Amino acid sequence: MGIHPTAIVAPSAVLSDDVDVGPYCVVGERVHLGARTRLVAHVVIDGDTWVGEDCELFPFCSIGTTPQDKKLKSTKKPPRLRIGNNNRIREHVTIHGGTPFGGGTTTMGNNNMILVGAHIGHDSTIGSNVVFTNGAMAAGHTEIGDRAILGAMVGIHQFARVGKLAMIGAGAMVSHDAPPFAMIQGDRAKLVAVNKVGLHRNGYTAEQKALVKRVFRLLFWRAGTLHQRLEFVRGSSLHRDPLCQEIVDFVAASKRGICSPRSGLRNPSDEQASGDGLALA
Repeated sequence: MGIHPTAIVAPSAVLSDDVDVGPYCVVGERVHLGARTRLVAHVVIDGDTWVGEDCELFPFCSIGTTPQDKKLKSTKKPPRLRIGNNNRIREHVTIHGGTPFGGGTTTMGNNNMILVGAHIGHDSTIGSNVVFTNGAMAAGHTEIGDRAILGAMVGIHQFARVGKLAMIGAGAMVSHDAPPFAMIQGDRAKLVAVNKVGLHRNGYTAEQKALVKRVFRLLFWRAGTLHQRLEFVRGSSLHRDPLCQEIVDFVAASKRGICSPRSGLRNPSDEQASGDGLALA
């Protein structure tokens, strides 16, 4: 373990084996740093913040400080933030802990890359293997699923959710929920396609990719209300597949509504699903 002489580390902070605290860092009194975690320089970590093992925090990031919530009073207990293992948090990133008005804790999983200037608001839940590209921002109470990618300058509205393996294009303003495996673009953000490249890179089979595409067409590019489309898919043979169930459950649980699909299909056709009698509009 190495602590640079210019760093300020509270006596009650807990530093595990081989933690490296670089020049001019500030570590608060309720901070826990996991084994082999490195603070490069000028890092501020405060609040009731636990950072896991093998993480690397780069200059001028600010982690666990008082959330941006007008209801929050300085007399309240420190915000709680829990960060998993093997995360890379780049320059000028801000991550705020939880509040008594939300879930109480901001959480982040493992193996995430949070790039320059990104922000994660209070009471948010970030999965694992997520990428926040430069300037991407998730407001308070948001949920970002595993392996989601947020492009540069993306904005996620408070309480909105981004599903697993969703790809949010650069500059998108996402005010509704982005389904799992979706491609989302634009201001205001629209559902434009299935994230086929992401599915391929993460080892999904051709059959699984075809199933996701089929479910998307039935849910988002078909006549009728969303409730009617959900019931149609639930009653079909597709719903026996866990991938279909995951998409349906996410959509059904939405409180903010789902990002509306861009008009038309990229490859419109009257495909017939083999063996289940489902005509795809």
